[in-house]
Amino acid sequence: MDPGYDYISLDKLRIGLYVELQLGWMSHPFPKGSFKISNQRQIDTLRSLGLDRIRCIPARSDPAPLVDADAASQADEAADAMQGLGAGALVEDADPPPPADENPEQLRRREHAALIQAQNDSLARCDKQFDAAIRQYRQVLDRITHAPLDAAALCGQLVNGLVGDMLGQSESSIRLLSETTGDRAWMHPVNVTVLSLLLGKAIGLSQQELQGLGVAAFLHDVGKSRLPDRVRLADVNFVPAEYRVYQSHVAHGVAIAMQMGLSAEVQRTISEHHEMMDGSGFPRQMPGEEMHVAGKVLALVNRYENMCNPPRASAAVTPHEALSMIFSQMKDRFDIAVLAAFIRMMGVYPPGSVVQLSDGRFALVVSVNSARPLKPRVVVHEPTVPKEEALILNLEQAPSAGIRRSLRPDMLPRAAIDYLSPRLRICYFFEQASDPARGETAT
Repeated sequence: MDPGYDYISLDKLRIGLYVELQLGWMSHPFPKGSFKISNQRQIDTLRSLGLDRIRCIPARSDPAPLVDADAASQADEAADAMQGLGAGALVEDADPPPPADENPEQLRRREHAALIQAQNDSLARCDKQFDAAIRQYRQVLDRITHAPLDAAALCGQLVNGLVGDMLGQSESSIRLLSETTGDRAWMHPVNVTVLSLLLGKAIGLSQQELQGLGVAAFLHDVGKSRLPDRVRLADVNFVPAEYRVYQSHVAHGVAIAMQMGLSAEVQRTISEHHEMMDGSGFPRQMPGEEMHVAGKVLALVNRYENMCNPPRASAAVTPHEALSMIFSQMKDRFDIAVLAAFIRMMGVYPPGSVVQLSDGRFALVVSVNSARPLKPRVVVHEPTVPKEEALILNLEQAPSAGIRRSLRPDMLPRAAIDYLSPRLRICYFFEQASDPARGETAT
């Protein structure tokens, strides 16, 4: 029986309240979307999610306390500390109140530490979501042969969550992730899916169109699972016979999508992910006017991702170089409107680009607001600040600190390379565009 629910404003949150988050599983850091609030840290996190109100279930909540909530919270936390972790449950500690005699320097250091923690938490959330998507991709591949319909359901679950989270954000930031370990084959489909959905949203695709695009992007290379290992990744040294076998992964992918019961639109998008507007693509060399818009999006994003993360790391180009080369040398291969939207979304200096600022300092672009891409967020090489204490600089709030030029990582001084740690592999995710320095959630 439905216990009934109510909606409350954020200032009414309290310990003991049972809440249900009407958000996608990737839009919040809690293990479950419904739970009973047990400490002040959870309340602070709920208030940071950007919601106007939160649904609660009174019948599953504890009665409102008759004593001061803050005092009760402190008493509960003291009891938790005395009991330890008990049966192994994870206990989150509330932030301690600032000392009454805190001087300005101590206050500055405490605020700086809080901002660093917010940065680290934001990155950790994105890393965790990316890793979860990689695990789901591997599960899909494991089930395709013996349970193709189950594999399709897994795809739909992941993509629906991504689309719901993305459409729930008025503005999204594209976030450079930590250096990801593991096989490139697992990274590539997730990277392509994230960027394809962001680009699809930017050009105004509907929710249904985004869901179809996302599934096609997630599965665009699934046909490679039926190829011999030696031709699974593109190689400039392929002989013609090997290249033809490599190209067959597109047809295999369409056949697998059909076995999974996926729509004709998804099958078509998979079939077009290597086609080009000038007819130079494969397998059908189809002219651009016959390509579907989702196929145009996927073909562009797939090309960009392959340039940044090729099978041979020595052939990689920087994100800035990839965009520049596509625009200057390959413009005829891609739909001009889709390409223009992609450049606006990624910015001239996409996340992962190494740049030199107008004051001469070196920096790594770590985040771009897809709605305002000309002023990205960067980590600046500042020798007087330990790298683990470096705050991300929002160039939108520092008009005097513009970008002078882009650099290849090997052009940096050794000290700047060690400090900035340019990524060997470029992985992206998205988050709500906001500013923790202003009390908001994302970094």
